[in-house]
Amino acid sequence: MKNRDPFKYFKTSPEIIRLAVMMYVRFPLSLRNVEDLLHERGIDLSHETVRYWWHRFGPLFAAEIKKRRVAGLKSSRWRWHLDEMFVKINGERHYLWRAVDHEGEVLE
Repeated sequence: MKNRDPFKYFKTSPEIIRLAVMMYVRFPLSLRNVEDLLHERGIDLSHETVRYWWHRFGPLFAAEIKKRRVAGLKSSRWRWHLDEMFVKINGERHYLWRAVDHEGEVLE
């Protein structure tokens, strides 16, 4: 069974659709702000078009991201970086440590 192309009947390129949806989802922008930013880059479309694309392709993009994230967790790319040291403060010895994973999340 072939995978259907979700962008088949759209005149706009898949890269522009993906850019508009990801700008709306990733950054705290309104639909009109996304419209303005794309207009500055020479892409004329309505904020309603961005909303439609978000409803249509948002779950598809979320599933792709989730699939990549799960695949990344299963591989050996999962790494932690640990930094530790002893420090003297007012004559008392203290142990400090910090762990950071591959995504930049800090374990406190």
